[in-house]
Amino acid sequence: MGKRELICIGCPMGCPVTVQMNGTQVISVSGNTCPRGDAYARKEVTNPTRIVTSTVKVEGGSVGMVSVKTKEDIPKDKIFDCVRALKDITVKAPIRIGDVILADAAGTGVDVVATKNT
Repeated sequence: MGKRELICIGCPMGCPVTVQMNGTQVISVSGNTCPRGDAYARKEVTNPTRIVTSTVKVEGGSVGMVSVKTKEDIPKDKIFDCVRALKDITVKAPIRIGDVILADAAGTGVDVVATKNT
């Protein structure tokens, strides 16, 4: 039986959480003070995901870059593929919050959207 120790990021408490595992199966979660901690720990050890934030170049705007993020979390192993895909993108102003900058980032089915107006 294996053990994983994590710091929960499900809420501001930052609880130290221990996950007992049998292979890839979660046996128990302890240390969390709220239900979000249990859910976070189970997901983190079986299918970790993250929101990706970055910037892309803007052409013809008042600023040279616009901040972007994935609309939802993506598998952790796709983060670098997503960032590489954003590296060569240049968008034309004007850009509005929520505009899709990159559809289906890294084959995840998740769009990258603007988080700022330009």
